[in-house]
Amino acid sequence: MRLPYSHAPGWHTPVPEDHPASALLTAEAVRERCAQVMARVERGESPHFAWLPQQLEPTAAYVVETLREHYPDLRVPYHSRWRHFEAGGIDRWSELVARTPSCSLDAQERARTRIDLVIPSVLLDAGAGAAWRYADAPHGMTLARSEGLGVASLALFESGAFSSHAGQPLRSDATALAHLQTHRVAEAFQVGADNPLVGLEGRAALLRRLGEVAFATPVVFGSPGRLGHLLDFIRLHAQDGRIEAGFVLATLLRALGPVWPGRIELGGVSLGDCWRHPAARDSLVPFHKLTQWLTYSLLEPLEEAGLEVTGLDALTGLPEYRNGGLLLDLGLLRPRDAGFFARRWTVADEPIVEWRAVTVVALDRIAAAVRAQLGRSEAEFPLARVLEGGTWAAGRRIAAQRREGGPPPVAIDSDGTVF
Repeated sequence: MRLPYSHAPGWHTPVPEDHPASALLTAEAVRERCAQVMARVERGESPHFAWLPQQLEPTAAYVVETLREHYPDLRVPYHSRWRHFEAGGIDRWSELVARTPSCSLDAQERARTRIDLVIPSVLLDAGAGAAWRYADAPHGMTLARSEGLGVASLALFESGAFSSHAGQPLRSDATALAHLQTHRVAEAFQVGADNPLVGLEGRAALLRRLGEVAFATPVVFGSPGRLGHLLDFIRLHAQDGRIEAGFVLATLLRALGPVWPGRIELGGVSLGDCWRHPAARDSLVPFHKLTQWLTYSLLEPLEEAGLEVTGLDALTGLPEYRNGGLLLDLGLLRPRDAGFFARRWTVADEPIVEWRAVTVVALDRIAAAVRAQLGRSEAEFPLARVLEGGTWAAGRRIAAQRREGGPPPVAIDSDGTVF
C-alpha cells in the first residue's frame, strides 16, 4: 500500500517516500538489518556472542511448556498492553466500560477510546525499578513491573488527566497531554519517598511531547488533536475493511517518531530505536521495539472497530529483556566474554545492539519450532500469539528460576524509551 507521507501539510515531521530515512522506518528493515548482524554471529566472527543452534529445539520446548501451562486450550490472545490491564485475571477495561455507559453505546467511539488509552499507556511502559509497587485497592492486590504500570496508567486515564473536556474524561487530546503536570502522574502512580518510580520526570515529559506532536499532526490525529482519531486515519486507508499491519506500524513510526528523544538522524528525521553495528548495512540497525509493541496493542481496538488487520507476521518479535533474556538463560546465545553479565551496559553498546538483533532473528526461528511442536500453522498461530504465550512469559519464568526476584540477566542503563 502506498503510504501518504509525501506531502508536508498535516505532519509534524514529513517523511517522503524517497527520503533516506523512509527505508529504515519499516519492519522489513528491522528483519533485514538484524539478519545481517546474525549472519556474522553464525559465522563465528562475532567477538561478543556464540550461537548454539542445538539449543533451539529445547528452547522451543520450554516455550511450549510455558504456553500450555498458561493456555492449555491454546487459545492465546495477542501480545499487547491489554494483557497488563487484565493482571490477576481481572478485565479492568470491561469494568471501566460497564461503569461508563457512554463508552458502550457505539463500537467506533469505544475503539477510539481504547486507542486514547493504549497509546499513552505504552509510552509509560518503561522499567519501573525494583522498588516500585502499585496498590490496586479495588481488587485487593499489589502489582509491580509492567502489570503495575499498566493498571496505574488505566487509573490515570480514567481520572481524566489526558482530557481537556470536563464532561468527557475518557479521551486523550493534544491540549491536555501537552499541559500534563508531573505531580498528576506521580499521584496516579502512587509515587512517594518509600515508593520511588524510575524516570518519573521523563515519563511526564514524554506525554507532554506526545501532546505537542499530536497537535502538529492533524492529518492523523485530527484538529483539535485527539489520539483516538488515529482510527479514522487508518479506516480512511483500509481496503474492503482490511488494513496491513505494516501500514499501521509505518504510520506510527512517522506520526509518533518525533515524540522520542533524538538519537541518530538522517536528513533531519530521527530514526528512533535505531543503533549502530558494523555488521549491518550503513552500520544502522533499527528495532522500533516500543512502536511495534504499540502496533500489537492496537490490533484489538482496530478489530473491535470492524477492521481486519492482515500481514501480522510482517511485524517482528520484540527485542527486549524478556525475549532476549530467554536466549541467554537457556544457552541459545552465549557471551564470549566471561564478564558480560557482571557489567552494566548502555543501549548503544555494540554487544547490546548485537544481542537485540540476534533476538529478533531467534524469535522467528523459535516461533517456527513452537508451531511445529504444537502442530499449528503460521496463520493459526501468528508471532503475536507466540510472543504472548509464549517467549515473553518463558523469559520471565526462566529469569525467576535463575535469579531471586526474576531480574533480567543483563544490566542495562536505559532512558526508559527502549526497554
